[in-house]
Amino acid sequence: MAGTITALKFQKKNKERVNVYLDGRYAFSLAAIEAAPLRRGQWLSDREIEDLLGRDAFQRAYDRALRFLSYRPRSEAEVRRYLQSKKVPPAIETEVVERLTSVGLLDDQAFARYWVENRENFNPRGRGALQYELRQKGLSEEALALALEDIDEEDSAYRALISRAHRMSPLDRQAFRQKWGSFLRRRGFSYEAIHAALERTWRELVKEGRVLDETER
Repeated sequence: MAGTITALKFQKKNKERVNVYLDGRYAFSLAAIEAAPLRRGQWLSDREIEDLLGRDAFQRAYDRALRFLSYRPRSEAEVRRYLQSKKVPPAIETEVVERLTSVGLLDDQAFARYWVENRENFNPRGRGALQYELRQKGLSEEALALALEDIDEEDSAYRALISRAHRMSPLDRQAFRQKWGSFLRRRGFSYEAIHAALERTWRELVKEGRVLDETER
């Protein structure tokens, strides 16, 4: 493919890429940043072309990974699976992951903390559910354990329940325990955490007069 550059043209539909013409014919395209040093009349050897295409393949994969990370933080395993789905060669996949890690955009421990904090703030889950979710994200057992070490499961169960319980229709104690016990079990809370949350929430609802404690009848 070696030849002399006769034209460098921005693509009509993508101004971030440049079509390279060798000896009057289209040869390949490059990211604009990779094409910037090239000039018409410049001779490109096969080795130079191979190097240009390799850097371009990395840049395309890296840009894809950045877009993937722009929606929310990701684990390393998630990024690898995404790049594999885009048919990125293994060597380039590894290079992209190493670059993202070196600039602080990939950090499994930070990701695990983010995931747990997000759940705790907006949709509390039990330790078992969180462990399952983080394992699905490809987190190591060490990262998982560190992220979960400060979880107060009883408090999390209470917070998962209390806002919903205040919006519910009045229930007797048995119906309350059945309905909301099942709710908390589906969110992975332990028996002890569920029992404590149910008792705490029931006492609050009785105190507020939202339900009637059968012992007062």
